[in-house]
Amino acid sequence: MAETAAAPSAPPPAASSPLARAEHFVWLTARVLEQRIFAHEFRGGGADPVETALDAYRNEDGGYGHALEPDLRGPVSQPLHTAHALRVLDLIGRCGGARVERVCRYLTAVSTPDGALPAVHPGQRGYPAAPFVPVVDDPPSDLLATGPVVGLLHRNAVWHAWLFRATDFCWQRIESLENSHPYEVEAAVAFLDSAPDRPRAQAAAERLGRLVRERRLAVLDPARAQSWPLAPGYAPGEHHFPYDFARTPDSLARAWFTDEEMARALDFLAGRQQEDGGWPVTWRQWAPAPALEARPMVTIEALRTLRAYGRGIG
Repeated sequence: MAETAAAPSAPPPAASSPLARAEHFVWLTARVLEQRIFAHEFRGGGADPVETALDAYRNEDGGYGHALEPDLRGPVSQPLHTAHALRVLDLIGRCGGARVERVCRYLTAVSTPDGALPAVHPGQRGYPAAPFVPVVDDPPSDLLATGPVVGLLHRNAVWHAWLFRATDFCWQRIESLENSHPYEVEAAVAFLDSAPDRPRAQAAAERLGRLVRERRLAVLDPARAQSWPLAPGYAPGEHHFPYDFARTPDSLARAWFTDEEMARALDFLAGRQQEDGGWPVTWRQWAPAPALEARPMVTIEALRTLRAYGRGIG
């Protein structure tokens, strides 16, 4: 008599911790890069697999492309892709050496006449891109693109000729801001948190914090978020909260908010984890693939922020 094949055993019960739920979501939806970043950040994974996955997005010109930043599709290198790559290299402690020298040569090649970076280089033309990142022939310098890159390079003690004028641009733009929007403020904080001139950075951050509160750019009571204004062009519900500006307790932006305001925001962030284990994307969605690829990134960032503030994630 033929033996009956054994029925497959039932899967183990799903763990209920935020980290376990997020891990399931990452394995279900994420690209290889985000899978390896998750493993590195939360499961003791090595840096080599992360860098290997990141290399798939690197181009011969020293920049990065291939939709590393999901809202820009196509193979061409872009400053926003390259900024994303530098964040990954910083995360794994490898933001230096020959790999970053190549990046700086690319940044030099695509800079505007005043030495800063455009949000989108015209080489994007002909490839899909989000409608909120328009492609123009002569793009202006952009703090949103330049600030995080310059900050990361200073944070890692990288010295390159490109940095001098780009740093001057960041100082000039930040210190002259009279109005802004949350993403630009986040870029300014990314620069100020690592700028070498700490007294100047402290003074600029204090001024920027006053602007954030006066212009109501940060929702201070998540239960009443709809009473806060949205920046022009932002999607419905695309509000920003104290943790968006102060990703870690040692950020200069942490001083902008009271302990109570930060605690409320972190409670809100923890509660935003969805049934599938991931956190939501709040900016405008324009195509299926970018939306799918962005959620694991947002999920990993939420977990890192909660951990940085001592919140239990499991």
